[in-house]
Amino acid sequence: MKKELQEEFTAKWAKYFGSETELPICFWYSNEKVQDQEIVAKSWNCIIALLHKIRKGTAASFSADSFGCMGGKCYSGFAGRPAGLNMFLSTGKEKYLKTPEIAQQAIDQFPVFAATAKYITFKRWDLLNEKDEPDVVIFFAAPDVLSGLFTLANFDQTDPFTNIAPFSSGCGSVISYPYLESKKENPKAILGMFDVSARPYVPENTLSYAVPMKKFKNMI
Repeated sequence: MKKELQEEFTAKWAKYFGSETELPICFWYSNEKVQDQEIVAKSWNCIIALLHKIRKGTAASFSADSFGCMGGKCYSGFAGRPAGLNMFLSTGKEKYLKTPEIAQQAIDQFPVFAATAKYITFKRWDLLNEKDEPDVVIFFAAPDVLSGLFTLANFDQTDPFTNIAPFSSGCGSVISYPYLESKKENPKAILGMFDVSARPYVPENTLSYAVPMKKFKNMI
């Protein structure tokens, strides 16, 4: 990350959104752990809950061993789709889709990719150094802040769907979808955190807004 770009965003963020407004976090894939800090799952965990520490300023790296939730492991690129997911989402624990058949058809459209390195590393924007190369920038924000980001994302676009909100798990909306968008010539920003199961791990009146880095540079 170029220090000039980092400082430019930080200054504009404080000017237009307020110095007390939460800074975004970023992630990228690499084969090196950040400061030798790796999260290791000791039991079931939700990555959205773990990101709370990142938002507070703790940088950390996650590997395939970091995820106690098979969904989180899948949507971070460290595993394929979990077996029986269509039942889990319909007649099982979550019941978010009407039937197993509908669930399977939805699942078949969920993004799947293989992690390009051993670790996915998360850092808050102000902690980035010149060696860090973020793939995606993630905001956790209230509606007034989201409206500003939403507008900036459209500023140089004619497509009314440059911001999208796909049906997704919380981790899918902040990792899978924006990461895959980052590989496109004209990537979209992803509005998320509508996952009912992930809502307990974020404050009230807070949604996520994940932007591929190439698009975020234009927004700055």
